[in-house]
Amino acid sequence: MSFQAPLTIRKVLENIETKRYFLPAIQREFVWETWQIEQLFDSILRGYPIGSFLFWQVSPANSKEYEFYEFIRDYHERDGRHNQKVDFMEKREVIAALDGQQRLTALNIGLRGSYAARTKWKWRTSPDAYLRRALHLNLLGPREDDEYGTYDFAFLTAEEASSSSDKHWFRASDILEFKAEREVNTFLAKRGLANHDFASGALFDFFDKVNKSAIINYYLEEDQDLDKVLRIFIRVNSGGTQLAYSDLLLSTATAQWKSLNARDEINALVDQLNGPDHRFNFDKDLVMKACLVLTDEIQDIRFKVTNFNATNTKKIEDNWKNITEALRQAVALLMSFGLSERSLTSANSVLPIAYYLLKRGLPANYDSSTKYLTDRAAIRQWLFRSLLRGAFGAQGDTVLTNVRSVIRASNGVFPADALAEKLHQMNRPIRFSSEDIDDLLSVRYGQKQVFLVLSLLFPGIDYRNNVHLDHVHPQTIFTRKKLLQAGVPAHEVDFCLENCDEIPNLQILQNIPNMEKSSQPFAEWLEETYPSEKARSDFLRSQLIPDSDLRLANFKRFFEDRSKTLRLELHKALQVSSNSPTLE
Repeated sequence: MSFQAPLTIRKVLENIETKRYFLPAIQREFVWETWQIEQLFDSILRGYPIGSFLFWQVSPANSKEYEFYEFIRDYHERDGRHNQKVDFMEKREVIAALDGQQRLTALNIGLRGSYAARTKWKWRTSPDAYLRRALHLNLLGPREDDEYGTYDFAFLTAEEASSSSDKHWFRASDILEFKAEREVNTFLAKRGLANHDFASGALFDFFDKVNKSAIINYYLEEDQDLDKVLRIFIRVNSGGTQLAYSDLLLSTATAQWKSLNARDEINALVDQLNGPDHRFNFDKDLVMKACLVLTDEIQDIRFKVTNFNATNTKKIEDNWKNITEALRQAVALLMSFGLSERSLTSANSVLPIAYYLLKRGLPANYDSSTKYLTDRAAIRQWLFRSLLRGAFGAQGDTVLTNVRSVIRASNGVFPADALAEKLHQMNRPIRFSSEDIDDLLSVRYGQKQVFLVLSLLFPGIDYRNNVHLDHVHPQTIFTRKKLLQAGVPAHEVDFCLENCDEIPNLQILQNIPNMEKSSQPFAEWLEETYPSEKARSDFLRSQLIPDSDLRLANFKRFFEDRSKTLRLELHKALQVSSNSPTLE
């Protein structure tokens, strides 16, 4: 490995654009957020060191032996996160980035592309949730209220950049259009900024740092031994912005799998598990952990590079078809339970279910066939208890190892009781006391546990259809002014405000009724939707709502009455004896 003559940023970007620089398959994907890119450009403009880079020169004789990917130019958080694979038509020399991929991609995005992140509060599936933004530099001054004088870089849409009245936003990619300093001067003069000291200094410095100064310092590795290169890669990526273990493990698997491309397979599986509607938010960590848990021959399931040696990696590759199918079936089962990313408190909870399905031979239609109805009910009860009690929290590897051993020794049906006993022995009880029930009733709207609690109360709903978690008395009504106007006694207003988001004022509704209910006062909505007394009574019974005065003015009495009803139902659902603090 030797130190090479430094390059300019312009030259590096040209090498990326002309398909001379690539990423090896052992590299992780781009993970930086916009603020990190902005900070990198601030460091460059202020003359701070940005670290050295390491490239691997792959000879034409070996370039087709390995997998390579292109750098991302236009990053899209939902639809454009993965690097595009390169298929060389002929043997050719390749320069692969071993260290510095995040910085190089950040430069490529900032000076040649765009970044589309989800807009806050927008749904992932919303068409306007991901606006394409380009990097801009404010030429009129540094970031406001920044005592260190940080340059004001920001990712903006064209409309955002043009609508700012107190800032002059310069699109960063335009710096590559300037070939000489006089063109910078002409640009400033046309915009009346030639005599603006900050604007002139910032833009000339930006031009120099990108186009003239050789600030990209790098080493070049020419050895063609992949094992040596992998060791170098892991060593140089063990500091700084720490690589996740899953990235290192994926890198090792990619380098060692023979008949499949680990990176492509795992990325594709993650996307499939999350679904086109992004119902879940599983990642590579879960899949890599599943590779260890679902391969019986591997005893140690800890995230260690040594657990992904050549022997274990071959076992995983041989078992990959079963691993993918087991995870798909397990996630399908979670969907039938109505779970989503907003209610799944632990991604690792899917692994025991996947392992159990694998041990059962991956039965077809397990999530819907009446043949497995009782078995599914046992899984659901055990899973919801485990999630509510946080059984997969700290020391997750120990939990998974013990759970796997129990399932392996089972006789075919889901061993819910044996698993509960094992967790109890590990001081991870999933039994509930009367005091625990009170805690469950105080879970608030927005917390992941809400769905778990409500679905235990209403097991008869078909959760494969769209359901909504909703307030009985609409959330928008709970302001001090509106409560008083509705006739709530002044001394009960604080009680209403404090308790309106808790379980006793929440319900599960099918999609259409919830849309119709909207923010209408509950008593009015009930009268309009269910005109007959019998229909109203049936609905209230199905929702465990007391058939009493349901006007908002009576909220405190409603809340207390429904709390009693729900407490009794949770005692039944979780098998808590009324005269015993724990489940026996």
